[in-house]
Amino acid sequence: MISSAGYLLRQRGASVSAIASRIAAPAIGAVRDLNVHEYISMEIMNQHGIATPKGFVAKTPEEAEHVFNFQTNRPGQPLKDVVIKAQVLSGGRGLGTFKNGFKGGVHMVTRKGQAGEMASQMLGQELVTKQAPDGILCRKVFLMERMYMRNEMYLCILMDRASGGPLLVGSPRGGTSIEDVAQTNPELIFTEPIDIDVGLTLEMAERMASNIGLEEGTDSHKKAVMLITNLYGMFLGCDCTQLEVNPVAETPDGDVVVCDAKVNFDDNAEFRQKSIFERRDFSQEDPREVEASKYDLNYIGLDGNIGCMVNGAGLAMSTMDIIQLKGGSPANFLDVGGGANEKQVQKAFELLNSDEKVLAILVNIFGGIMRCDVIANGIINAAQEIGITKPLVVRLQGTNVEEAKKLIEGCGFRMILAEDLEDAAEKAVGVAGIVKQAKEIKVGLKFEGLGL
Repeated sequence: MISSAGYLLRQRGASVSAIASRIAAPAIGAVRDLNVHEYISMEIMNQHGIATPKGFVAKTPEEAEHVFNFQTNRPGQPLKDVVIKAQVLSGGRGLGTFKNGFKGGVHMVTRKGQAGEMASQMLGQELVTKQAPDGILCRKVFLMERMYMRNEMYLCILMDRASGGPLLVGSPRGGTSIEDVAQTNPELIFTEPIDIDVGLTLEMAERMASNIGLEEGTDSHKKAVMLITNLYGMFLGCDCTQLEVNPVAETPDGDVVVCDAKVNFDDNAEFRQKSIFERRDFSQEDPREVEASKYDLNYIGLDGNIGCMVNGAGLAMSTMDIIQLKGGSPANFLDVGGGANEKQVQKAFELLNSDEKVLAILVNIFGGIMRCDVIANGIINAAQEIGITKPLVVRLQGTNVEEAKKLIEGCGFRMILAEDLEDAAEKAVGVAGIVKQAKEIKVGLKFEGLGL
């Protein structure tokens, strides 16, 4: 899920541009962050002394109606309004549309029967948002007590390359698009770089509480200081890479409550955050990326039709760029890394070969630590098990390249060999175009392959 923090930081100038580009863009290479549902984030916050509205999860319309009638409300008492939220891992839920035509993933429930009605329109349906244009399946809804707010504020803690540690970000203008605030009122965005060795100081927390609009000396200000302190404790204790809260609400009673949050956790910390990572919802993720992660492959699905298998993130980016320059479009980022074995290479090839969007495959390997013959054997093993159903362009350079070429020549499968990256990209784009045209006019195409 793309964070608003990335955008607003970009508006603050070159000093934070590196953070903005890292957060606003998809993770490339070995960087993977766990993203959990809102209700899970709220539970974790409660465990760290952070106040949130009372809420309950429902998996069926009947459960949603029961929550409204008997858990957020009590028989015989005046009905309290409840907010029902689709639990999908995407931002912009409120402005999204379900594929069945139901508008919005966030609604107010004000009467009996309404919770079940709305849940029936959300559950089992795909919600289309700006961040998930293809739709993302809603399996649960979260019913949360309505908060009456005197003020809505914004807080975020994230890792900042520029300052070399955590960065606390805040604004008195919460509850709305923080990107718009950054554009129209950048002076309302406040930052506090945190020395990782020293930690968050009381002075920093007090200054930020004042900057987000709370008057010093009031109970609300004191509660905000405690909230910021506890958020930082959770950020460190749970190995978060980002903790974004929008809005932080000040109630008429002077309480300071987190009403919505996006939390990402560092995948490298899975070994010590097992209870959190056990709650990962694989159904919300690209199944190709999930399968690739099982084999320690760095894979990100894209929208093109040329599958790419490369070693090294830099070479992968260059390969994707030159495909674009030659008039094509990459279907994925796939970095097998420098130490991949034949099994990993085989799985990488199988992922590309099974992708219906992929019309041609480009393998671009510069062998250093990664030996070209290992790549060749992995491809051949995959071809022997599942066959080669798509045109395959191979460019190999470096360690054991001659051995790799001999393996390919003697394997019995036809592959298009290329001398250099430009040649490989031209051939991949060209053959993908041929396959696309053949599909459009429904003409069968048999691939014979070409040697050097």
